[in-house]
Amino acid sequence: MNTTEGPPVQQPDTFEFTPVNVERARAHIAKYPPGREASAVLPLLDLAQRQMGGWVPRAAMDYVAGLLGVAPIRVYEVATFYTMFNLRPVGRYLLQVCTTTPCWLRGSDAVVAACEKKLGIGIGGKTEDGLFSMIEVECLGACVNAPVLQVNDDFYEDLDGPSTEALIDALRAGSPPPPGSVIGRHGSAPVGGKTTLTEVPATAADARGSDDAR
Repeated sequence: MNTTEGPPVQQPDTFEFTPVNVERARAHIAKYPPGREASAVLPLLDLAQRQMGGWVPRAAMDYVAGLLGVAPIRVYEVATFYTMFNLRPVGRYLLQVCTTTPCWLRGSDAVVAACEKKLGIGIGGKTEDGLFSMIEVECLGACVNAPVLQVNDDFYEDLDGPSTEALIDALRAGSPPPPGSVIGRHGSAPVGGKTTLTEVPATAADARGSDDAR
């Protein structure tokens, strides 16, 4: 999402990591040599966003800057540049709809329409119950199984309108289905199944038997 557009956001006055996240932050910082600790800004912002339930308030950016010993503007620059950081609160389920060319050619318009129909919101919207937010994103890198919808950290692939509606119903019921291809494709196998290498390979015992026969 990464936007400041919309109504004013109630920003928390303070922020600090939980004890568990403090240890995680220290582990990230320790990966970098002395003088280069600022390189940990991305994982620390990710920690902050997860702790806040999906967004990064300004207080969290200031806190991260303090941990890294840099000016707050250096953290603001990163948080406002990378679209994976949300500057406004999002729903429990952040629906990230890919509409780049491969997904569009495979029917991403139907995925967007299904989301709008089921949720009553458009791109950039958030449901009144706070359960869903929907944004449009660029290529998610799973083009071979397009169209793709990312829900929080999970990819759902090979979607169409009805399967997208079923996915939303499952999320609303608190029963997210396993991520991956909704039509059961294994990896990036053809939609209709294998067309080559379809013969069952001989077992070692079969191979030995053939050798004995010769």
